Amino acid sequence: MRQPLDRTLSVAPMMDWTDRHCRAFHRALSARALLYTEMVTAPAVLHGDHERLLGFDAVEHPVALQLGGSDPVQLAEAAKIGEQFGYDEINLNVGCPSDRVQSGRFGACLMREPELVADCMAAIKEAVSVPATVKCRIGVDDQDTEVSLFATVDASAAVGIDTFIVHARKAWLKGLSPKENRDVPPLDYGLVRRLKRERPHLSISINGGIGSLEEAEAHLDAVDGVQLDGVMLGRAAYHEPALLGQADRRLFGASTPDVDAFEAIERYKPYLAARLAEGVHLPAMTRHMLGLMHGRPGARAFRRILTVEAIRPGAGLEIVDRAVDAVREAEARREAA
Repeated sequence: MRQPLDRTLSVAPMMDWTDRHCRAFHRALSARALLYTEMVTAPAVLHGDHERLLGFDAVEHPVALQLGGSDPVQLAEAAKIGEQFGYDEINLNVGCPSDRVQSGRFGACLMREPELVADCMAAIKEAVSVPATVKCRIGVDDQDTEVSLFATVDASAAVGIDTFIVHARKAWLKGLSPKENRDVPPLDYGLVRRLKRERPHLSISINGGIGSLEEAEAHLDAVDGVQLDGVMLGRAAYHEPALLGQADRRLFGASTPDVDAFEAIERYKPYLAARLAEGVHLPAMTRHMLGLMHGRPGARAFRRILTVEAIRPGAGLEIVDRAVDAVREAEARREAA
């Protein structure tokens, strides 16, 4: 029987960001965090290039496939394909507020149709043996969030879904851009805690506006007897990925040492070398590393080398070494001053 996934920390699916190269890099920093793919629509899975859309490296495990869609039959078939590719979880996106999802009746729009979400989740759950989960908002537009969130969760729980990741903001589909939807609607962490308190048998993870491991630890602390099951980090993990190097110790209680930025790069290099040999261009992979040295001497030179020099024809691992050397030299100068 498959062991349940440890949801203490997960890294959010982010369109155009959390591709396979990003996930391999994040895995070099944390052995335990649950990683998510970008959202892939069910029709794309059914009709597109499976290897291009779904392929991933074994180093990424545990890794979840996030699907978008609202047709239960299509989602079930796409989920089967995802399981065959080896994903550890199939997740349905019920939270993305982009214009594309509004025209396609998926993502955050589904907060208005909890019974349809339940039908989709029932079909996915029936199709696969890996966990089937939901990532949602607390509501959209003028919905009463205390009604919309519970209706969405309860409908899916009624068909056997027990794991939910909740972005603690509304999505405003009218009047706000996708970027504004990440920051403008107020966060309501209390409502997510109330959901856990009133549905203690469900696994509830919280997402939205969590910018550090300190904040993640605070969310995982029991408050008035309510203990959330996990925290999902998004942009913080992408823009300052070095924080993931402390996550296994601080959030999972691992006895292994933290992974510093230099060690993470050494761990990532075999992956880089293998992809370069396959013809992948270096900047497609190093773009995910740009925030790794955030706040350290030489960080600007590190970013410049990985953006400017990495695009040159034939650029290889020597560019990564040069970027690392720039940081080491800047730190040595500071220590000597």
